[in-house]
Amino acid sequence: MQLSIGRIILFVTLLFAVASTPSVAQSKKQPAVSADTLNPIESLVSFATKHLHIPYRSGGSSKRGFDCSGFVRYCFDKWDISLPHSSAAQAQKGTLIELPEAKPGDLIFFKGQSTKSSRVGHVGIITEVTPNYVKFIHSAFKGGIRYDLLDAAYYQKRFVAIRRMID
Repeated sequence: MQLSIGRIILFVTLLFAVASTPSVAQSKKQPAVSADTLNPIESLVSFATKHLHIPYRSGGSSKRGFDCSGFVRYCFDKWDISLPHSSAAQAQKGTLIELPEAKPGDLIFFKGQSTKSSRVGHVGIITEVTPNYVKFIHSAFKGGIRYDLLDAAYYQKRFVAIRRMID
């Protein structure tokens, strides 16, 4: 069988193309932590953290800007947990948790601007709990999506409750 120079060149070119093309398994970059290895709480906290520094927007519920309850609702919606768009209404959902039992993923509720009121006016998602502090992520009027600590005087005076939405 006689092969022309053109066919040999074509064959060699195709051979090199196939050999140098990475397989599907080789071409996919593995993330540092696979989403499959995270439990739902870790995934929720990780998802919320990706939104740091998005600005505050009154009534906002999108990446263009969030208010506190809009941010919480947006995050939980990704896990098919439907919450109302009001921190006071969200405070009626889930299971009431005592502060020493708080865990990441729990919602933390605060009074609004007045410390004298008993009405819930603010909500965040707990991201970390240690013996020394409770850290949460929320959409604040000043700063947008950010972290704060329950130990801060502002939040200590306004703390109302913790509620668990995911067991």
